[in-house]
Amino acid sequence: MQNVDNTPIAKNAKRLLFAGFMAILAAGVGFGIRGGILANWAADFGFTGAQLGAIGGAGFTGFCFGIIIGGVIVDKVGYGKLVVAAFLFHVLSAFVTFAAHKGQVQDTAYQFLYWGTFIFALANGTLEAVANPLVATLFPNNRTHYLNILHASWPAGLVLGGLAGWILGDAMQMNWKIQLALFLVPTVFYGMIFFGQTFPKSEASAKGLSLGEMLKDVGILGAAVACYLLVLFFQNALQLSPMVSYILGGVILLAVAGITRFSLGAILLFVLILTHVLVGAVELGTDGWIQNITGNILTTSQGKILFVFTSLFMFLLRFCANFIEKNLKISPVGLLMICSILASVGLNLVSCIETFLGAMAALAVYALGKTFFWPTMLAVASDRFPRTGAIAISIMGGCGMMSAGLIGSAGLGYAKDRFAADELQKANPALYATYKAEKPSTFLFLNPVNGLDGTKLSAVQQVEAAKRSPEQKTVADASIAGDRHTLKADSFIPATMAVIYLLMLLYFKAIGGYKPVHLAGTAAAKTSIDAGMKPVA
Repeated sequence: MQNVDNTPIAKNAKRLLFAGFMAILAAGVGFGIRGGILANWAADFGFTGAQLGAIGGAGFTGFCFGIIIGGVIVDKVGYGKLVVAAFLFHVLSAFVTFAAHKGQVQDTAYQFLYWGTFIFALANGTLEAVANPLVATLFPNNRTHYLNILHASWPAGLVLGGLAGWILGDAMQMNWKIQLALFLVPTVFYGMIFFGQTFPKSEASAKGLSLGEMLKDVGILGAAVACYLLVLFFQNALQLSPMVSYILGGVILLAVAGITRFSLGAILLFVLILTHVLVGAVELGTDGWIQNITGNILTTSQGKILFVFTSLFMFLLRFCANFIEKNLKISPVGLLMICSILASVGLNLVSCIETFLGAMAALAVYALGKTFFWPTMLAVASDRFPRTGAIAISIMGGCGMMSAGLIGSAGLGYAKDRFAADELQKANPALYATYKAEKPSTFLFLNPVNGLDGTKLSAVQQVEAAKRSPEQKTVADASIAGDRHTLKADSFIPATMAVIYLLMLLYFKAIGGYKPVHLAGTAAAKTSIDAGMKPVA
């Protein structure tokens, strides 16, 4: 499919790569701006940290539906139709989100912002269901490099979104709706670049594999991870009862089992999907809160500058994946293990920041750690499980995004509420009674906690530190201490990932090293390939 000099398999490969780049850029711009206007929403509508986390979480859960559904059908309906659908979803999301306005009943505003964010994410997921398998197909012998280039657009979008929030929001005091509308600019561009293009077929699709054959390596184990996250979504977003949610999840799992003839799935792919759940929680879940947290510890403007700095650093680093793999002789799994260690160390360093320069150094370590997680994980799955086509990496991406919303973003919002409430209760119980939110924050099986009221906390944060009353200083200090504890708790996720990647390294060493798997023909494609563990010529 590709020459030894790594030339792509299609003449329009670079244009398609750039179109995918612009599509993910639009997602990054919207995400970056939204992270900067959380304080606006807290002030306008009085949302708690958990409510803001849930809205931010919709920016991930919607993505899951887009990428999983899109990944399953993309080889059948074609890339072009999904691009059109994503474009329409992006435009619709703007109308729904902008329907929220100051003075509305809180619940009404919450619904507009939640579902507007969900539809925006649905568009992003649909686009990634196109872009990831497309780039993996176009550059089959250098997937790590080109998938990292594709996903360099994400931090580029975060940079543009962060700058927009800093300039239009802080400096020019423009309405948050004007800031958020900027994501429509790259949306128009990706639509124009994709228009009229022809697309190649994935390796599995070219072999004529059925949906059941493509799903076999995912199997019951991989589907179980996705179904559990869907159960959480049904309960949290759709407010369905636990019984109904588990029944729906069970029906989907049984459907996958039937389609795959009750294939258990590849153990390695199951581990990759499970690990990508952690990737989504620590990378994107933290991204949704990091400028809010650093802005609270330092100042709001400094938090936005730091967010732009971190994202720009990531953007530049993602062009270095090929150099690291080829020149430093580090395998994709080895790179992931090193990154996990750096991310854990970086989060602990960020939790201790006191100055702007210290924050830059700490965030540089964290950014270096998280930079290669997402695209390199997709490259590993694509390398080792080619017969899954677009499905495996789409399910992985969907689980990662669903985790970011339901576990990462929501979990960090809950942690902020819990740790800040604990600190204020210890410092001044009477003051906590005044500032606590009426609605309790919940997360998974943990005990409910009443965090700090968003409107009241925002009023304190807007007062210059030197001019705060003793009571205001106590409240602000409790919020900052809560944020520091939140980052330390977050660091345990990449630490766990480092152990998983170490075990993967030992496994690959035992079987002769990490090597991509290729489908030699229809007969080979339909074999189990030893659950994706052994290379096939």
